[in-house]
Amino acid sequence: MGLSDVPPDLLRRARALLGDAPRALLGITGVPGAGKTTLAEELVAALNAETPGQAVHVPMDGYHLADSVLEAHGTRARKGAAETFDGWGYVELLRLLRTCPAHPVFAPGFDRDLEQPLAGAIEVPASARLVVSEGNYLLLDAPPWSHVRELVDEVWFCEADPQRRTAALIGRHVTFGKEPEAARSWVAAVDEPNAALVAATRERADLVVRTY
Repeated sequence: MGLSDVPPDLLRRARALLGDAPRALLGITGVPGAGKTTLAEELVAALNAETPGQAVHVPMDGYHLADSVLEAHGTRARKGAAETFDGWGYVELLRLLRTCPAHPVFAPGFDRDLEQPLAGAIEVPASARLVVSEGNYLLLDAPPWSHVRELVDEVWFCEADPQRRTAALIGRHVTFGKEPEAARSWVAAVDEPNAALVAATRERADLVVRTY
């Protein structure tokens, strides 16, 4: 899916979320490797090509806990699981974006090369009318994640071919430094259990999007 390939019905649906409200929030979720980030980035780019600055991508990945914290809690080997994120902090960011649209908000980002969160890396200016936030756990039915649904206007669930998704995940881990065998082991031991948890939330989505 490229910029010109964003389905027109998705663009129309995203535009319709705005209505007369000063800001709308769209969540995009799905299992690891399903194309959430690609869809979010390309949707935001397409909307901003129409009206510059109207949409901003704010990924949940900025709320990854730092490796030092994961090591202190003994969870670094499960990095990417729900408990390895600051879920409460993410919920409060969404609440701030929802309730204070007239003020700029600075959200954390995530550096893929460092594999670490970066505080204040993403500016959401007051002019941004649509915030697109993507992550694995937006539809989990347990706190803090269960609060996400009340703070966003819609949640879309990305669905992908399982074999292609697994191959993409392994390739991503190799790209960011893992040896191929270590990447396959990580996908089997960490990503796939997370995927099973996320897949069970599919029915709570407002829309299912086939990504590849």
